[in-house]
Amino acid sequence: MKKLIFTLALITSLSFAGIAQEKETEKKETTEKLSADQRNDLRLKAMTLNLDLTASQQKEIAPIIAEQTTKMDSKRSEMKARKEAKKPLTANEKFEIKNKSLDNQIDMKSKMKKILNADQMKKWEASYGERKNQMHKMKKQHKNKTKGEVSK
Repeated sequence: MKKLIFTLALITSLSFAGIAQEKETEKKETTEKLSADQRNDLRLKAMTLNLDLTASQQKEIAPIIAEQTTKMDSKRSEMKARKEAKKPLTANEKFEIKNKSLDNQIDMKSKMKKILNADQMKKWEASYGERKNQMHKMKKQHKNKTKGEVSK
């Protein structure tokens, strides 16, 4: 009798877990993505709140954010295409990608230094570091999650 109850409890818990996963994937598929302009506006407003930007600073930063968004969208599509083609990166390609990324970061920092004052720059660098750490954690979690799926 105990075995029967235990078996039934186990089966029902597993079926609920499967249903929850189905609902989660459905949410991801049906959620609409924001347009580039919407993302730019939200990012600019968040920066305005965090850094206390003036109207003139907002006007100067808006095209920089738009430029970054287009670069990230193109990178994302390239990475997606490479992933679908299952084409691994060579050492030289990895170096080029990392080098371009660092060049873009240097360029962004120099542009922001021209626009922001010293206090705003400190806040921006601190928030940039936090975002970088969060992205690193998310990347690690994703890597661990995919490794777990492969080993199963």
